[in-house]
Amino acid sequence: MRILLSLLVSVLLLTSCGNAKLSTADAQYQRGEYFAAAATYRKVYAKTSPRKERSLRGKIAFRMAECYRRINASARATGAYQNAIRYRYPDSMALFYLARSQQMQGKYKDAIKNYQLFLEKKPEDRLALNGIRGCEAASEWKKLPTRYKVKRADLFNSRRADFAPMFPGSNYDQLYFTSSTEKATGDKKSDITGIKNNDIFFAKKDENGVWGRPLIIEGDLNTEFDEGVVSFSPDGNTMYYTKARREPNSDTSVEIYTSARSGAKWGAGQKYEVTGDTISVFAHPAVSPDGEFLYFVSDMPGGQGGKDIWRISLTEKGGGTLENMGPQINTPGDEVFPYIRNDGTFYFASDGHPGMGGLDLFKAEKSELGVWKIENLKAPVNSSGDDFGITFADGESGFFSSNRNDARGYDHIYSFELPQIEVWIKGHTLDFDEEPVPDAIIRIVGKDGTNQKEISRKDGTYKFRLTPGVEYVMKAGCRGFLNTSYEFSTSPEEKDAEYEADFILADITKPVLIENIFYDFDKATLRPESAKALDELIKLLNDNPNVTIELAAHTDLKGSDEYNLKLSERRAKSVVDYLIKGGIAADRLTPKGYGESRPKTVTKKIAREHPFLKEGDILTEEFILALPPEQQEIANQINRRTEFQVLTITYDLF
Repeated sequence: MRILLSLLVSVLLLTSCGNAKLSTADAQYQRGEYFAAAATYRKVYAKTSPRKERSLRGKIAFRMAECYRRINASARATGAYQNAIRYRYPDSMALFYLARSQQMQGKYKDAIKNYQLFLEKKPEDRLALNGIRGCEAASEWKKLPTRYKVKRADLFNSRRADFAPMFPGSNYDQLYFTSSTEKATGDKKSDITGIKNNDIFFAKKDENGVWGRPLIIEGDLNTEFDEGVVSFSPDGNTMYYTKARREPNSDTSVEIYTSARSGAKWGAGQKYEVTGDTISVFAHPAVSPDGEFLYFVSDMPGGQGGKDIWRISLTEKGGGTLENMGPQINTPGDEVFPYIRNDGTFYFASDGHPGMGGLDLFKAEKSELGVWKIENLKAPVNSSGDDFGITFADGESGFFSSNRNDARGYDHIYSFELPQIEVWIKGHTLDFDEEPVPDAIIRIVGKDGTNQKEISRKDGTYKFRLTPGVEYVMKAGCRGFLNTSYEFSTSPEEKDAEYEADFILADITKPVLIENIFYDFDKATLRPESAKALDELIKLLNDNPNVTIELAAHTDLKGSDEYNLKLSERRAKSVVDYLIKGGIAADRLTPKGYGESRPKTVTKKIAREHPFLKEGDILTEEFILALPPEQQEIANQINRRTEFQVLTITYDLF
C-alpha cells in the first residue's frame, strides 16, 4: 500500500502500438495496476524481435521499467532501463531513472556515471545534481555511521509488507502500523502491488512492558480497500488515515479519512475533505501534537513538483487555510510521510534532497528567522533503499519503515535508538602516602551549568557522569586536609569515554613531602626541573588561601651538622623565594632548615617502595650505617627532602 499511496500520483498517457496485449498493458498501467502491467509488458517484450522491432522493444522496456520502479523492484527496474537505453529509447529520463535505481541498490559509482550522462542533456536538473551529491555523501556516511542502533523489529513484521508505525499518544504502550499480512481483510492479491491490500494493525505492551503480537484493529474501519498510514488527534480518539478506493477498471482514488474510537473499536471511516479537488492525491496525514494542524502529502497544483507536504488548519472555523511547506522542505521530487515531534521538530521522507538511495529520512528545525535547517539522518537510519515513516517514543528511540535488504521491495518495521553516551570521570581521594581518604567531598562544576557533588567511599573512590565537549572544574576536600582542585575538558567527540583523576590531599597535621625538588650539588640553587612541583604547590596554596605553612629542607648525614644546617636553611629560603615570585604572600611562608636533625620516619608508601624498610623505622645515622652500602644510599636519598607543614588555617580570616 505504501507504494500505492506514495507513488500513485500521475499516470503516463501511453499510446497503443496496435498490439492487443500491448494495449492491455497500457490500460493496466493507466489504471495504476503496475504489478499486472509489468507482467504483461514482460510477455510482450519477449515476443518482439530484437532486430526488426528495436524501437518497439525500447518503448516496451521503458514502460516495463516504469512499472518496476513504481513497485520498488529496483533490480528489475535497472535491467529494464538498461534495455530501453540499449534500444535507443529517446526519453532521457531513462538515464535518470536508471541512475536512481542503481543508487537504490547501493551502486553509487554506476549511478553517478549515469546521472552525469543525464546532466549532459539537462545540465541544471536539480534532482540529478542532488542524486550525485547523495551518492558521494552516502559512501562517507556508510564509513562513518551515526551512533544510532537500528534493528529489524521482527515481532511486528510479517512475510508481506509492514510499515508506517505510529504511537497514539504519549504513553508509548501501543503501536499502530499498516500491513498486508495474510490476516489483512483486503483482496487476496492486488494488481497494483502484487500483494494483498493493506489493513491497520496494532500491538500493545503488557504490564511488564513487553510487546504483544500484532492484532488487526477492531471495528468497521478496515475494508477490502487499502487503509493505512495513520495519525491521531492529541486525545487519541480520532484517527486520520489514508484510504485508496478503487472500482474495477477505473483509476484509484487516494484520500484522507477519519475514524472515531468507541471503546476498543474504531468506527467506519469518513472522508476528510481537504479541498474539492477530486483528481489529486491526498495521503499520509500527520496531526501536530497540539492538534492545530493536519500535515499531509499531495500532488495538487501549487507545489514544487512531484508530491509535496502541505498543512491545513484543523481549528479554523469555516474550513482551514491550506499552506505548502515551501521550497526549503519540498523539492521537484517527492516529500512524503511527515511527522512532528512534541518539541516541534519536523521529520519527513524525501527522494528530492541529497540522500543515500530511494526515500531518505530527514530532520528539519526552524530558526527564529523562519529558515529551515534540514539534516539527513544518515546511516544506519537511512540506507540505499526506501526509509520513511518514523515515529518517536521517549528520547531518541522509536520505529521507522524500510525496504532495505528485501529483494521483493517489501517494507518492514525497524527500531532505532540513540544510546546515551557514557562519559565518566572516576578516581580516588588519597593522602600523600597514597592511603585512601574516605568521606572526602568532591564537587564538579561544568560550564554547561551542571553542578554535582559526591562523597568518596571507604576505599576513597568516586565517580561522576559527564557530558562531551564541556569544561569542568573539580574540587576535593575533607576535614583535616587541604583542598585541592583540578580543571579539564571532555572531548567533543560523540563516543564513550572514561577519564581518571586522583586527588592527593595534604594532611594538615603531618609534614608533606614535596617530591621532585632538585638543587645543584652542594648548593641551594633550585634546578629547572623543580618548577613543576613548586607550581603545583603554588596552586595548592591558592586553593587554600587561609593556610600558612612552614617550608622545611632536610639533608642527609654526610658533612658536618653546622654545614648541613646552613645548607638546608638556604635551600628552604630558595623555595620560599620561588613561591613569593609565584604570587604567594611572604607572611604565609616560613622557611626552616633542619639539616640532618630530623631523620625521616618510614611511612607505608616508603615501605612499599623499599621493602628492606618497615613502616615506623626512623632513618637515623645509626640505623643507616648498619645497612649495606647500596641501601645506605637509598636511605640518605629519603632523608634529603623538602617538606611543608601547615602552621595555621586562619590566615586573613580576622
